[in-house]
Amino acid sequence: MGDEPFPVTPGPTHHPLMFGAGSTPVAPRPLTVAAPGFEQIYDEHVEFVWRSIRRLGVDDGAVDDVLQLVFLVVHRRLSEFAGASSVRTWLFGILLRVVREHRRTLQRKSPHLRHGPKSDDELVQLPDLSPGANPEQALSRAEAAETINKLLGFLDDEKRAVFVMAELEQMTAVEIGEALGIDAKAVYSRLRAARTDFERAAAAMRRRTLGRSP
Repeated sequence: MGDEPFPVTPGPTHHPLMFGAGSTPVAPRPLTVAAPGFEQIYDEHVEFVWRSIRRLGVDDGAVDDVLQLVFLVVHRRLSEFAGASSVRTWLFGILLRVVREHRRTLQRKSPHLRHGPKSDDELVQLPDLSPGANPEQALSRAEAAETINKLLGFLDDEKRAVFVMAELEQMTAVEIGEALGIDAKAVYSRLRAARTDFERAAAAMRRRTLGRSP
């Protein structure tokens, strides 16, 4: 009996799949996660893409057309998505480029066309967000969202994109940097400047609402 080999009992250390011919240990195959399909991406992220397009300043009448263009690009480039970034980061990079191209096209057709309000005279009232404010006197969520979109019109394109991703979509600096192709330092710099411009626009709106002179 001393010459008989001791039987190997499959267990946590000796799994049958880890052994090939002649009991030679082989590395286990890594688990792979299937990339999401187009329909899944569309269903899970279409609202995110739609509201981001609006927040980046596309006119209401063109949002659906731009949305369609974004997902045409997504469908065409889906095989290139390797999962190195999140789906939202990848999508935002695409929609940002589509929105910029849309604006360039409009600018070529109508050189004098402007985007966003020029002054707080064109803005609606900012909802009262102070502690103890009467909820019945606050604007509805839809009106508040429209107000935010108008305030975003005071930001230039670079600041606006960072502000939307960080403040409204709660994306991280790493995700924002990946979407925009910039480093974290540039992300924080743009975000600080965007917050300053946004707060100035909001303050001007409040002064006008309260009847104070600028």
